[in-house]
Amino acid sequence: MGSVFKKLWRLGPAAFVLKAIVAALVADALLLGFIFARRAYRKSYFRKRDARVFELRQIWEALISGQIPHERWRKKPFDRRIVESIALDEFEGAGPEQSRRLLRFLRSSGLIEKLVHEARRLHGWRRMRALVALGRTRAPEGIPALTEALRDRHLEIRLAALRGLGRTASPQAGEEILSWVGETGLTVPALPLQAALIQCCAERPRLLLPLVQHAEGPLREVIGRVLGEVATPSLGLDLLQFVGDEREELRAAAARLAPQGDPKLAFEVLSELAEDSVWFVRLRAVVSLGKLADSKTIPTLLKGLTDSHRLVRLRAAEGLVGRNAEIAPIFQRVAETRDRYGLHAYLTALENANLRGKLEAELEAGANMTLKEKDWLQEVLRAGTFPAEEPVRMEPVPSTAGSQP
Repeated sequence: MGSVFKKLWRLGPAAFVLKAIVAALVADALLLGFIFARRAYRKSYFRKRDARVFELRQIWEALISGQIPHERWRKKPFDRRIVESIALDEFEGAGPEQSRRLLRFLRSSGLIEKLVHEARRLHGWRRMRALVALGRTRAPEGIPALTEALRDRHLEIRLAALRGLGRTASPQAGEEILSWVGETGLTVPALPLQAALIQCCAERPRLLLPLVQHAEGPLREVIGRVLGEVATPSLGLDLLQFVGDEREELRAAAARLAPQGDPKLAFEVLSELAEDSVWFVRLRAVVSLGKLADSKTIPTLLKGLTDSHRLVRLRAAEGLVGRNAEIAPIFQRVAETRDRYGLHAYLTALENANLRGKLEAELEAGANMTLKEKDWLQEVLRAGTFPAEEPVRMEPVPSTAGSQP
């Protein structure tokens, strides 16, 4: 051994390089050994887990019904984690009756109390996992623990609590989220907050009204988007106050529910919103106008056919096609716009509604049209565009239903 060290000493500075190489090789060997050992352990663990999952699945009905005592698996951490995971996964596709059975099982076995304890006492990723799992149970007793986590100083914990509350889809959870947001403002990204509120306030959208009336800035924008998604006909009159609001989401929500109220007032509101500067407000207004069975809406829908946004044009065309009336006079007015994109949108809606044959038959009959008008309209319908030559001058078309617009 001494001779080896003497030889290394004679190498001088090169000895340090040799030692570094040897140390690197040893470190690489240890690292590879750790990787292979870890893979072998995980392979064994998952093999064991899969086998145990299969065994528990065979007795699952007896297990959740209580025929098998909880003590047989409750004291074994390995089995307890598997049972908890299976129960939470079952909630995803369970109906009301099965959800009640699973919740009874989680309560009787003490797993709900275990998750509540972990959501309050653990830290880091373990607490985040417990918060989300607690929300998946949809248990009302988990809402206080989730609400406490909303006020945590770590953003990741707040987001996990918000996701958990959203998974409960409970109006009570919605009240807690709105109360927290009213106190602290927008302390989380907008999209997770919006998703949680949509899930929790779908049953009681009126919960959003007090906050949306007093909130400011980005928070009011988020609440406005949520209100536009979950608003119901019962909020029709309440939302009319937002027709002239500076937030486009609130104007869109008002446009969406306007047809549920007085038809005359709805027509006036929607005619104004159909000329809004924001495209999705115009889109909501045009869709709502299509639901009003009144011929006074035809000029506004025809104007929507010439809109700069493709979706607005398509929805305006659907509103015109969806009327239970003669469609040849409306097609004549569409052709009078001389708008190629509007014509394409109308023909697309006509094809989707399977009404092209009806229009061809009405044009062939040629009621209230001259021969030149009929030929020109048939050419427009056949070619899907306007002929190169100048069209004949159209005569005013009498209204076929309701009052003349």
